[in-house]
Amino acid sequence: MLDARPLEALAAVVEHGGFGPAAQALNLTLAAVSLRIKSLEAQLGQRLLVRGKTVRPTVAGQALLAHVKQVKLMEADLLSGLRGDAARAGDGWQSLSVAINADSVASWFLPGVAPLLQRHRLLLDVVIDDQDHTHALLRSGDVTGCVTALAEPMRGCVAEPLGVIRYRCVASPGVVAQCRTASGAVSPHRLLAHPSIIFNRKDALQDRFLEMHFGLKQPNYPRHYAPAVDAFEKAIELGLGWGMVPEQHLAGRPGMQEVLPGAGVDVALYWQHWAREPLSAQRLTQAVKEAAHAALPQARS
Repeated sequence: MLDARPLEALAAVVEHGGFGPAAQALNLTLAAVSLRIKSLEAQLGQRLLVRGKTVRPTVAGQALLAHVKQVKLMEADLLSGLRGDAARAGDGWQSLSVAINADSVASWFLPGVAPLLQRHRLLLDVVIDDQDHTHALLRSGDVTGCVTALAEPMRGCVAEPLGVIRYRCVASPGVVAQCRTASGAVSPHRLLAHPSIIFNRKDALQDRFLEMHFGLKQPNYPRHYAPAVDAFEKAIELGLGWGMVPEQHLAGRPGMQEVLPGAGVDVALYWQHWAREPLSAQRLTQAVKEAAHAALPQARS
């Protein structure tokens, strides 16, 4: 059996980024926190933390943290059920951490799950990351679910298909005109003479578009980075360059035109979550699936 106190110390060290802040949060001495972690490592016979300037969990530590998070959620569900109306009338809030790509969070995710959050007093701790990388946060135990492009279920997880986000290559009307030859054809060389607007350094949609439609593999081109959806799209409308924008964001936006009309990149999304979920997480999973199926085109079979 695992003692809850060392597990609590492990979670606090990772959450607060070090032994000192964890000791302060737990109202313990630094030595007490260190002793609890050492005793847990001795019991399990392996290192749980990589100690250095920044403290991070080992693979074993990540697995243990995911277990701790599941247990806490299940305990919260149990207590809520036992207290009934008294819990709902009091504080009674539960927190769920999720990792979502920026294009999903405001467009369909939050509008779709908002009624559930209000009805069941759930708090969201949202981590924004690229859809090709959100699953790493689920694997590490940092989140209970993620919107991801990874179709293969990770160990102990389920991957639920959500639908497709269709991205179009767009630019301002002036930039689009400069990318075309006298015959009206799009010149990839003229396109690449303009900077690309990229969400962050994990974003590979531009390279996928260039390879799919022009046969270019990882070409060199100038890049602006704008890691916020509104700033990203504003940069395109201002004529700073071209970028990949979800199809549903283009309605009523004359400042953005397709560079290559009808051509784009489809990204299939999945909701990956623990196979054994507490009730609150089960409710969130159902709400996410319903919201996505109502808002997103479904993948072609």
